[in-house]
Amino acid sequence: MNFKFYYEKLEDSGEYKNFMKKNPKAYPCSCLFILDREKDGRENKVHFDFWLPDEKKMVSFRVDGKIEHMGVENFDTRLFEEISVDYGFEIEEFEKLILKEMEKEKVKGKLNKLLFSLQKLKGKEFFIVTGFLNNFGLIKVTISLAENKIISFEKKSLLDMMKIIKGNRGKDEKKD
Repeated sequence: MNFKFYYEKLEDSGEYKNFMKKNPKAYPCSCLFILDREKDGRENKVHFDFWLPDEKKMVSFRVDGKIEHMGVENFDTRLFEEISVDYGFEIEEFEKLILKEMEKEKVKGKLNKLLFSLQKLKGKEFFIVTGFLNNFGLIKVTISLAENKIISFEKKSLLDMMKIIKGNRGKDEKKD
């Protein structure tokens, strides 16, 4: 899945051109790639998100098939930074980095799905990646695009996540 290919596909669409005419101040603020390895890529998805500064809201374009424009429920009130659209990377190259790190960290299980979120914070662009494993494991990875390397890697299990939720719920109930 090539970033440039999908962005050019978006730019060439009538849906995008109409949107930009109506929203000339809008700018790309994130991109989401979903790699679905469980279904051999048949469920892969690509979304480009745009920030509307005057309205302080985000909208998204689904680009993996027919170009679709949709609203985004945004819970974050911060101003989103503009991401670069001058990338030509293949998302699978980052998947290879993750697989190597999984091997190095002795992570068991097979990747079923990877969610890559391209974001920019304090002037630096990076991927925040969530990977779902077939053994109910979960990996959280941050990849620096400037350095083309993994800067954080964490493995969790679904059971750990359930303990956290259960633990927090118990604390909330005691307060009442």
